[in-house]
Amino acid sequence: MTEPGLVVVDKPGGMTSHDVVARVRRLAGTRKVGHAGTLDPMATGVLVLGVDRATRLLGHLMLTDKAYAATIRLGASTTTDDAEGEELTRISAEGVGEADLRAALAEQVGELQQVPTAVSAIKVDGKRAYQRVRAGEEVDLPARSVTVHELVVGGVRRGEEVLDVDVRLRCSSGTYVRAIARDVGARLGVGGHLTALRRTAVGPYGLDVARTLEQLTDDFAAGSGLVPIAEAARAAFPAYDLDDAAAADVRVGRPLDLALSGLTAVFAPSGEFLALYEPRGGAARPVAVFV
Repeated sequence: MTEPGLVVVDKPGGMTSHDVVARVRRLAGTRKVGHAGTLDPMATGVLVLGVDRATRLLGHLMLTDKAYAATIRLGASTTTDDAEGEELTRISAEGVGEADLRAALAEQVGELQQVPTAVSAIKVDGKRAYQRVRAGEEVDLPARSVTVHELVVGGVRRGEEVLDVDVRLRCSSGTYVRAIARDVGARLGVGGHLTALRRTAVGPYGLDVARTLEQLTDDFAAGSGLVPIAEAARAAFPAYDLDDAAAADVRVGRPLDLALSGLTAVFAPSGEFLALYEPRGGAARPVAVFV
């Protein structure tokens, strides 16, 4: 029987997130594999997958901050806000000065009302936005609140009528880096899109612990490859170790007389991960029980 846990993949370019899930299903020998936060085929980097009961952790992991490295190209806009789409406009970026560029990027830091890219996975009346766009429909997505905690400008390179800008950013879940490229290009009047995107972290899981699919093939053959669910929960959430009586209460979903500061992973004296609890109504109450 497959043990529950997380698989932290360094996704290659050219594959969908579902392609990666299908590969890990074969490696783990189970259909119970899901992922936290889709990466576009063009994008690379950290993709967190859950196996067996750990799939239930993914919805909570999706709420954690993420980090990216990206390249924005100014001087052209596309239908998808990235290099995979068809070009919509081309306006020379030769007149964009570095001071104006940095000012426009600085406007993308903080709490933002961001309109998601039209070819996102957001559902509109039960159908993915990107499916509606590909079917020729006009999609008008409402703006939503996101937070960009930090955006650092790296290299700036001028090409023939275009300006390529390397950036690193930390942001809340639900932030579209493609939309940042689009909005910076619009702010500067020349259009913009992403030419490269690499996710460098999802919550506590960074590239330092991510494994390529080739490495995972060897790992699973050797009986490893998974981050055990207890280790994953301790890394991603504040942890609280219970005594035997409280652990017994958790196993049947009872509230606990504990003062928790937020969503917390609770553990049996043996170290077994039992549940996620949160403060609510003057007590600690279960959000999800895993045993």
